[in-house]
Amino acid sequence: MSHKKEHTDDLIPLCLAGNQSAQMEIYNRYYKAMYNTSVRIVKDSAEAEDIMQESFLNAFTKLHTFKGEVTFGSWLKRIVINNSIYHYRKQQKKNEVALDDIMYKVEDNDGIVSDHVFTELKAQKVMETMKQLKDNYRISLTLYVIEGYDYEEISKIMNISYANCRTMISRAKESLRKKMINTY
Repeated sequence: MSHKKEHTDDLIPLCLAGNQSAQMEIYNRYYKAMYNTSVRIVKDSAEAEDIMQESFLNAFTKLHTFKGEVTFGSWLKRIVINNSIYHYRKQQKKNEVALDDIMYKVEDNDGIVSDHVFTELKAQKVMETMKQLKDNYRISLTLYVIEGYDYEEISKIMNISYANCRTMISRAKESLRKKMINTY
């Protein structure tokens, strides 16, 4: 039975009942976005694929804990980010570096977020420059700018204080600006 036309909220009870076609439909709807989220953090496509699979397994086995207070996609994304950060920290202990470095929004000096339409060349320059940032700067910028988390959420994810989070993101943006000016 095809579930393509059913709303995600209607698929959740079916998934809870173990309906594999409903689970597969949920997977098909979310796997690309969840993979992209993970690969931006761990910077390794094979590991991101594993994390994404593990996250879907976690989600389906813990689906009974989903309260519907947020959308299913947001709930799943949080699982993916938590798993990705866990794996990232594990890698860091082995001296492996993490995080995909593409950033399409940079906050300007007035504190207003501006969308920049980068040419492919400029996007590559930003990517290369992001690789030069400290790991915690890359993670915090990715969560803030790309994933759209606010300071409070990032401070919880990264297990740091709210003030430290704001300072880190501010310094990360400034460091990126300086490196972009000095490098290019």
